[in-house]
Amino acid sequence: MKKTLIAGLLAAAANFANAGTVLVVVSDLDKLDLQDGKTMQTGFFLNELMEPVQAFINAGHTVVFATPSGKAPSADQKSDDVNFWGGNEQARQQSKALLATLKLTEKTGSPAISLAQVKRIGYDKFDAVFVPGGHIPMQDLLKDKGLGELLTNFHSNNKLTGLTCHGTIALLSTIPDARGYVATLESGKHVAPSAKWIYSGYKMTAFTNEEEEQSKAFLGGGHMKLFPQDGLVAAGAAYVEGKPWSENVVEDRELISGQNPQSAKAVANAMLKKLH
Repeated sequence: MKKTLIAGLLAAAANFANAGTVLVVVSDLDKLDLQDGKTMQTGFFLNELMEPVQAFINAGHTVVFATPSGKAPSADQKSDDVNFWGGNEQARQQSKALLATLKLTEKTGSPAISLAQVKRIGYDKFDAVFVPGGHIPMQDLLKDKGLGELLTNFHSNNKLTGLTCHGTIALLSTIPDARGYVATLESGKHVAPSAKWIYSGYKMTAFTNEEEEQSKAFLGGGHMKLFPQDGLVAAGAAYVEGKPWSENVVEDRELISGQNPQSAKAVANAMLKKLH
């Protein structure tokens, strides 16, 4: 059924001369492992996913959702706060209404497909990829082999890649033995920049260490194993830090990254300028 749905979406996109197909990749997990055996209930951040998705759809592009296993993703309920929409309650309700219409988080009937299915469909069928934040990419996307293969293909073909907040950590998945590399980072041991990281030297941004310190309440007293900024810098990124909780979008070649929830819509707009 999902194959038929995706085929229909891709066919529909082909009917519009300027329409593209944006692949949106999110985790299908809902718990983040913290230090000392603690865990945190989490998921994608509502505004970081839905504001860009709404922008892509409004611009006439087709959006296809994928998760590592094809299971429905989960939203971080703590992100259902109007402040993440700049205090705009109407925008918040629009995001929630679109999410309900898409049925993305429903355990049965979600349109999400697996990264393996994305590969079978063909990476060439997608014009851009977008990875939103929320803490959950720190659990799996940063070391997912399938995502690493997809991002490597996009990089090799100079195809548009957008990420926001904690989502930028997904770029580490392209490191050979990403799982081992991340485990070393999470253990607190010193690790040399990866000589084979395809994004080494790229300018990029992500949720800052300062913002992590200021949002400790989200962790319920726990401590993260790794901060996005530290992980990206260790791997060899040219990290660009903006003011806390202010819009900051960084573009370098095919890569567009945003610092925080406040940057999500701006990342989408920057991507739309480059989508043909």
